[in-house]
Order: sequence, then structure tokens, then C-alpha cells
Amino acid sequence: MKKITKCVIPAAGMGTRFLPATKALPKEMFPIVDKPVMQYLVEEAISAGCTEIIIVTGRSKRAIEDHFDSNPELEQRLGDSGKFDYLKKVKWLNDMANIVYVRQPYPKGDGDAILRTKNLIGDEPFLVLFGDDIIDNDPTAAEQLIRKHEETHAPIIATVWVENEEVSNYGILEWEQDWDTTKVTRFLEKPKAAETDSRTAVIGKYVLTGDIFTYLENAKSSVWDGEIRLADAFIAMQKDRDIYGLQVEWTRYDAGSKVWYLKACIAYAMKDKTIANEMQDFLKTI
Repeated sequence: MKKITKCVIPAAGMGTRFLPATKALPKEMFPIVDKPVMQYLVEEAISAGCTEIIIVTGRSKRAIEDHFDSNPELEQRLGDSGKFDYLKKVKWLNDMANIVYVRQPYPKGDGDAILRTKNLIGDEPFLVLFGDDIIDNDPTAAEQLIRKHEETHAPIIATVWVENEEVSNYGILEWEQDWDTTKVTRFLEKPKAAETDSRTAVIGKYVLTGDIFTYLENAKSSVWDGEIRLADAFIAMQKDRDIYGLQVEWTRYDAGSKVWYLKACIAYAMKDKTIANEMQDFLKTI
């Protein structure tokens, strides 16, 4: 079995829920304390052994590339002023991993974004991390997914349990239980709570196998918006091979939601010893 060394991070979405902030700044570059969401994702991929990161971008996403690129002027100023701790952090960004970028010219869905990485992935299994889900856990969600893939040699979908009122916001898996792994029997795209007994929801972290590209190429575009959806490829794939869901160990923050993004900022601030006490005092006042 091939070792997973590649990670795809789709980041071409428009971020409409955060307008007007996302008019000029990609939502993946929103900071959680002093580190952008995208860096958390890259670090998660690295934690799981990935050495090649493929970021799928769109227009107005240049800030992502700049973040991981060198900045000689900044580095010179930090060195000259003796701010060596900051200099170390900045220079490390240049060498975190081999990062390449693929453009998605039009917003044609998550399936289309992944399909555009086919020539870089080939027939290897690979990790996929979408920008909305930040998992605070050791081991990371990516590590958990890859370990389960090494056991099953199959595609693995990260899942969480949701309340009844949340069902219609998620893709839902129906499954057969095998300890902490669920063998998928049916996919439902944002069903009503009454349409299924399952409360196992899909979040944006996966291990996919190289044959996913065949299913994406054969997937029909949505008649409503012309998008190619990963969920449709899963539905077709599940007829031919086993797919598993994995209930990840987690403290999860949905960085695509305003409220949950702010919760993430507060939670990570409270973990930072340099500011935690002052933050706690402030929170008590409001």
C-alpha cells in the first residue's frame, strides 16, 4: 500500500457568509489569534506525514500564496531589530512543505476542485482537508483518518454526530457499525431529520483513493448550478467498493460560520499563556 504523502486543500470558495471581509481577503486567511486558518490546515497535513500540499485556489486568493512565500524585506527588518523569535516563525513558513497551487477558474463545486488535482495525484491515496473545519485534538483528525485508511485500504470520511435540528445542514451517512468505524450504506445530501434515523454528519476531511477521479469525471453536473459534487462521486463509488466513515476524536470549530469562527478565536486565545489571563478578565466584563 502506498504511503500517503499528498494533501489537497480546496480553497477556491467565495466565502459569501463573511462578506464584506472576504471581498479582498480569503476566508482561509482569517486569523485565529495570530495564525490563519490555512496554516492550521497545512500543519495538520504535515502532522499526518504529508510532504506535498496542493492548494486549489481561485481569483482573489493570492494572499494564500504570499503567506507561504518568502518575504526578504520583512525577514531583514526582523533580523536587524533583533526579533529573532518572529523571524524564526516567518522563515519556517517558507520550508513547511512543498506547496503547489492549482487554479479553479470558476466555482464549479468541491468535486471539480479535487478533479483539477488529478495530474498531481495520479493513482495514489491522498488526504483532503477543507477550510471550514478546525479540529483541536492530539492526534489530529488527519492522523486518525490516515491510520484508519492503513487498516482498511479504503476511502475514509470524517464524521461527527449532530443534533436533530442540524441534520439538514450536512451530508448524512447511513452505515453499518464496526466499533468506531462505520461502513457506509447510503449517502444523503442535507436531508430533513425525518428522512433518516442517522445523525452521522460528514465534515470536510477525507482520505480518498486515486479511483475517485474516474467517478468525478463521470459525475453529472448539478442541473441547478452546474457544480460537480464529491457526494455524487461517493454515491457512485459506494456501489463498487466499501467506503468508511470515521467518528473522529475532536473539539471542532466550523470556521465557515461567524459564531463558530469567533468561538475558535476565543478558545485558542485561552490556550495562549501570554494572553489567556487578560482574555479571561475581559470576557468576565461582558
